Order: sequence, then C-alpha cells, then structure tokens
Amino acid sequence: MPNNVHKFSLMKITKNIIISSAVVVIIMVIAAFAVPVINDDEDFIVNYSVLNTWIMPESLDEISGIAWMGNNKLACVQDEEGIIFIYDLNQKKIVENILFEGAGDYEAIAVNGSNAYVMRSDGTLFEIRNFRNKAKEVSKFESEFSSKNNIESLVFDHNLNSLLTIPKHVDLDNKDSKNVYSISLKDEKIKLKSLFKIDMEDKKLKDFKHKKSRKNLMPSDIAIHPKTGEVYILEGKDSKLLILDKKGNINKVYPLDKKVFRQPEGITFSDNGDLYISNERHGEAANILEVKLNE
Repeated sequence: MPNNVHKFSLMKITKNIIISSAVVVIIMVIAAFAVPVINDDEDFIVNYSVLNTWIMPESLDEISGIAWMGNNKLACVQDEEGIIFIYDLNQKKIVENILFEGAGDYEAIAVNGSNAYVMRSDGTLFEIRNFRNKAKEVSKFESEFSSKNNIESLVFDHNLNSLLTIPKHVDLDNKDSKNVYSISLKDEKIKLKSLFKIDMEDKKLKDFKHKKSRKNLMPSDIAIHPKTGEVYILEGKDSKLLILDKKGNINKVYPLDKKVFRQPEGITFSDNGDLYISNERHGEAANILEVKLNE
C-alpha cells in the first residue's frame, strides 16, 4: 500500500480520536453542570421514607386533592370532573363516586364530619353537606379570588373550626408574599381573613429562589398535623414540603425527589398523624404515597 494512503488513514484515525475525545469532554462538562447540588444545610435535607404506595386508576390520573375520612378511606378530587372519589386504602380501589357539579378545574378537598368542601382554581368553593347521602345539599360560594390567584389548597382546621387556603400564584395584594387565609361561609359569599403571611425571602427558601420571590413557594395543597397543629404546605412545581408553626414561621423544608414525587398535588393526615401525599400522572401512573418524615 502506498505511503500516502497510510498517511491519509493515520490522519483520519487521529482526527476521529480527537473529535471523539472532544465530544466526551463536552458531555462530561454538561453532565457536571447538570448534577444537582447537594446542600448540607440542616433545613434542606432529603430525609423521608415512602412506607406504602397505591397506584391510582385512570379516573384519578389527574388527582389534585385528598382528604382523610377515617376507616382507611380518602376523599379525592381530580381537576377535570365535579366528582368526589372515595378511595379505600385497604381494598386498593375506588368504592364510591359522588357527583356534585359539572366539569371544572377542581383542585382541593377538605372533609369535616359528614360535610365535604371542594375548591375550584378560580376561588369558588363548593360545600357538599351530607356528601355521602343521596339527599346531599350542594352550595356554591364565590370569593375575592380569581383564576389569576390559582387556588389549589384547602384544609379544615378543627382547632379554629374553619377552612384554610393559600394562593398558588399571586396573592390578593399582588405583592411578592403569600398569606394563609381562614374561610368563613355566609350568604353565598366567602369571607377571608389572613391568619399569617409567609416570608418569601426566608433563608430556608434560598435553594428555591426565583427572580420574583412569590415564585419561591407555589403551594399545591395544605394540611394540618392533627397532633402538633403545625401547618404543612406542599408544592408540586419545585417539589418540596414546608412545615410551619402556628404563626407562619418556616420550621423546616423537605425537598422532594422528582423521581418519587413526580407531581405532588394533594396532602392529608390520618387522625393519628400518618402522612399521605398524592401525585398526578406524570410519565408514570398517578399514586398516593404514605410518607414518613425522618427527624
């Protein structure tokens, strides 16, 4: 074989090696920047265990809110249909469907005894009295909220004997803050009262910082711990769980692994303090997880 052919082949091989090496280096650099930063701050620790998992049927692919009912049953809503789904954790299936309204963006549910409350994203609240009875009564309450506030949270606080909620997007004052409101129902109108304001610039939120500080926390649901009275706020966008004291001070932030919590939208507690979080379908089937937070 002529020398010039050998030389050409050698040059071609060398060029391919150089290109391949460059590609490897570029991939390594990109990967290095893509690796999530592990924060050693004691307030920012992935420290929880998933004890149980329930896979939801297709009718709850868009599960958006859950509420403990007792007897290992959860009341669930999804963000397309005006139906309360009763899910039995022992039987691992829906045991009852309760129609209360037509199609809509229903984002949260709370239960107090025989009454259920469902929040639509535009701030309209549905009260379903005796919701498991054929003779149930449905009332609709308007509020100061609108779709721009995007309300996805609701819980019944037994200590205050009141419903609580918090806006996901902008608050009523259009400022970079988020208030937790108590709700009283009267004359088909919701009366809101701010219980406390959450500091969006709190140092415990620094790992979730955005240009607009109100985006540092985008609540997808709210719950009250039945033993401690602490307020738990869940976020699905930058998946995390906040624990606040009764004055609204952030005690702890749990970042949630996106591989496990693909789209966390609902949160509730059993009477003895067991924690449940629901995830909408996002790549994988929707589910409900029983979660233990480690101290």
